Amino acid sequence: MDREFKVVIPARYGSTRLPGKPLLDIDGKPMIQRVVERAQASGAGEVLVATDDRRIREVCETFGVAVEMTASTHRSGSDRVAEVIERRGWSDDTIVVNLQGDEPCMPSALIDQVASNLAARGEIGMATLAHPIEDIDTLFDPHVVKVAISSAGFALYFSRAPIPWHRDEFLGNKAHLPTSVDFLRHIGLYAYRAAFLARFVRLAPAPLEIAESLEQLRALWHGAPIHVGLAAEAPGPGVDTPDDLARVTEYLSAGRASLKPSLD
Repeated sequence: MDREFKVVIPARYGSTRLPGKPLLDIDGKPMIQRVVERAQASGAGEVLVATDDRRIREVCETFGVAVEMTASTHRSGSDRVAEVIERRGWSDDTIVVNLQGDEPCMPSALIDQVASNLAARGEIGMATLAHPIEDIDTLFDPHVVKVAISSAGFALYFSRAPIPWHRDEFLGNKAHLPTSVDFLRHIGLYAYRAAFLARFVRLAPAPLEIAESLEQLRALWHGAPIHVGLAAEAPGPGVDTPDDLARVTEYLSAGRASLKPSLD
């Protein structure tokens, strides 16, 4: 799709595990700039950063991306994106992609894909992506969010626990992935219709959401369908810890190396 959606990048300075995260250097550029470049390489008609911190705004202004200053009281990126939609006066049917500010390796193709998936389904207000899990350690990692989907491609449940739980296979053996069922890692990239997001952020947090610390469960709790597309490619690593920062730098360096012509 081309120029039929917008990308908003929520960026918060006060990360508990990595303070000042959006401004951390990744191979010569602040992380927020690398995230913006991923968005600008997509088919988005507009890209902007939503923040409550002047330091982030000032850095963003040096590389020419639009910035919307938002309230400091928001609990999540979704709340920040919703404020941008209201302040900008975007129409109810505007498709807005929420690209987290700590995803400097998110493929632009996935930004296009999640927006296209939502555009093709006029009856729903929210879409996201998932990718196959290929090893048992990832399945049992509570930091990796899993999703189970229906035959029609809609989310049944999201969890930090291994889902689905294969009763017979896991009864006494958790050494390998069962092959009789698909295991999916949720990718934290969302597309919303503007009107849906405005309603969503006004809903009370759901018990399941609080238990799992997963905001998307609020939508399911209140009966809103979420389309889950199978990602066209695997996303690169995000950044939550200093170790992640080193991993991302290595990932981007390896990507550049693979593009260099062979001297053989």
